[in-house]
Amino acid sequence: MYLASLVLFVIAIFLPFTSVTKLWVFDNQISVIRGLIILWHSDEIFLFLILFVFTVAFPFVKINTMLVLWLWPRLEAEQTRQMYRFVSHMGKWSMLDVFVVAILVLTLKSGSIASIKIQDGYFLFFVSVMLTQFATFWTNKAVAYLKP
Repeated sequence: MYLASLVLFVIAIFLPFTSVTKLWVFDNQISVIRGLIILWHSDEIFLFLILFVFTVAFPFVKINTMLVLWLWPRLEAEQTRQMYRFVSHMGKWSMLDVFVVAILVLTLKSGSIASIKIQDGYFLFFVSVMLTQFATFWTNKAVAYLKP
């Protein structure tokens, strides 16, 4: 499940998340990577760092750490618990990007000058997040049964 989540995640960040139509004429499709590039070129370093860390880096590290937990049998029980605790604490912070995107969509919608349509990248990202959540739930159960 983590491997499927990783593949979907990588595909999702390159596919368009949204299609924004401004003033009923101009249409832009924006992916996570394209948005990050735009922020970087616009010298919006703070926003770039927030979105990069919480939308790309945290999920990537979380999924790969969980893959290590399942695929590396030589880990001791205490190492496994520590890695799982690290990932579970990190997961709480990775929802900050959802808050930022929600504010952005709300701002654009309230201005009535833009129309936003959800694209495939958003749905693949959502499926990746849900697969990761389900797999993390099962990983939690498995870690709880490890012998000290």
